[in-house]
Amino acid sequence: MRRLIFQEYVTLDGYAAGPDGGLEFFDTIAGQSDTDNLALLDNVDTMVLGAETYRLFAAFWPTAASAGEMIAEKLNALHLVVVSTTLESAPWGPYEPGLVVRDLDAVRAIKAEQDGMDLILWGSITLFHSLLHAGLVDEVQLRICPILLGAGKSAFPVGGQPVDLDLIEARPWAKGGVLLRYQPANSPR
Repeated sequence: MRRLIFQEYVTLDGYAAGPDGGLEFFDTIAGQSDTDNLALLDNVDTMVLGAETYRLFAAFWPTAASAGEMIAEKLNALHLVVVSTTLESAPWGPYEPGLVVRDLDAVRAIKAEQDGMDLILWGSITLFHSLLHAGLVDEVQLRICPILLGAGKSAFPVGGQPVDLDLIEARPWAKGGVLLRYQPANSPR
């Protein structure tokens, strides 16, 4: 079975976006995390996004290679799956459009495919919460940015059942950022 990896940039106080939705704090570890993501993407062939994150990504990534974004070429080569009950299509600039699926069962079926590499879920906090509680997340990667915002959009589920996680790796980066990798305690390694 293919693995689903959730990756999120978060502040030290657990926010995935500022109070106004801002993501400027990503810049505090951009170079180091991009280098790390280049290696990660060698084992990933599918990107899963929710509708809101899809809209943000589609407005930026298809043209990001010309802006010198280090991971743009590999990111744009991924198969795209968008989980949405409202979108009818998921165009991706000059690249192959994404597949729009309606529910978590479709994600479960994609994970169960024998041919394929890992799947990556970026952002898409609401979708992450649903996938985590459905037992479909195999790894949680947090890229901790060395900043405290004090308020914003939390990266973590509120309410519901607790999810125990086992630490896989903790790696500091030169500018004060940290990569934390966990897997749900009930997942096989």
